Amino acid sequence: MLIPDLFKKKIMGAFGAEGEAWLSKLETRVQEFVGKWSLTIEGPVSNLSYNYVLKARDQEGKPVILKLGVPGFDFQNEIHTLQVYNGEGFARLLKADGEKGALLLEQLRPGIMLSEEKDETLAVHYFLDVWMAIRRPVPPGISFPSIMDWASGLNRYLEAYPNGEGPITSEYITHASELFKEIHKTSEGDELLHGDLHHENILFSHDRGWLAIDPKGVSGDPYFGLSSYLINHLFDQKNPKELLSYRINLLTNNSRIDRERLLKAAAAMSVLYACWGIEDNDPEWKNTFECARWFEEFGEMY
Repeated sequence: MLIPDLFKKKIMGAFGAEGEAWLSKLETRVQEFVGKWSLTIEGPVSNLSYNYVLKARDQEGKPVILKLGVPGFDFQNEIHTLQVYNGEGFARLLKADGEKGALLLEQLRPGIMLSEEKDETLAVHYFLDVWMAIRRPVPPGISFPSIMDWASGLNRYLEAYPNGEGPITSEYITHASELFKEIHKTSEGDELLHGDLHHENILFSHDRGWLAIDPKGVSGDPYFGLSSYLINHLFDQKNPKELLSYRINLLTNNSRIDRERLLKAAAAMSVLYACWGIEDNDPEWKNTFECARWFEEFGEMY
C-alpha cells in the first residue's frame, strides 16, 4: 500500500508518537474497513495532508471516498459537522466510525478543486455560492469549538514571548485580540462555520455543482469564515497584494458583505494563523502575517 514519505512526516510532526503508532496500523485499518464496508480500493488521492484518503467503490460499484485519520476530538468533530449539514452544500457522509477514525463519503466527480479555476472572478463567485450555501445556525444540542476558543492561540503566543521579543510585536497580537472581541460582541449570532473554506476544500461535481469538503466545524460570526479563502494562493502570483484587494472588492461589491467588518475579521484571523504557523515552525507564517498587515492597510487602520 502506497503511503508517501511526506505524508508520514506530516502525521508524525502533527501527532508525535500517537501518529507514528497510527501509521504502523494504517494498512491493517484500511483492510478492516474494506471488509466492513465492502469496498474496492482504487488508490489514494494525490493531495494527502493529515488524513489518509482513498478513492474506492462500494459493493454496488458507486464511487466513494474512504477517509482515515488519527482518532480524537477533531476527527469526531468533523463527523458531527457533516451530520449537521447532511449533504447540503457538502459531500455527503455515508458512514462513520469516530472511535477508529474512519469516514465513508460521497465521491465528487470529477472532483476538480476550485484552485483549478483560473478566472479569479468566477472563482470568487463560486466560493461565495458555497459560503452562502453552508451558512446555518449552530444546532441545539451539539457543542462545537468556537472561534473565540481558537483566538486563545494569541494568548499562547504572548505566553511564549512574555518580553515582547517574538517575531510579531505584542501590539499586533493585542490588536488582533481586540478585533476578535469586537466582531464577536457585535455579531448577530454565531453560525456553524466550515473553519477552513479555501480552494482545495471546494470541489466540483457534475451532478451537484460546487461543494465543500473537510470541515473543521467551529462556531462563530460568519465573517470569520471568509479569510481562509482570501489569503490562499496569493504568493504564487505576481502581485499578491493586488490580488488580495481584487478578491475583497469582488466579495464586497457583489454581495451584502460589509467591507469594514470583513477586513477586521480577516486581519484578526490572519494574525492568529501566523501565530499557529510560528508554533508549527512553518515559514509560511511570514506571508500570512503580511496579509494581516494588508488587511489593516486596506481598512486604513480602522
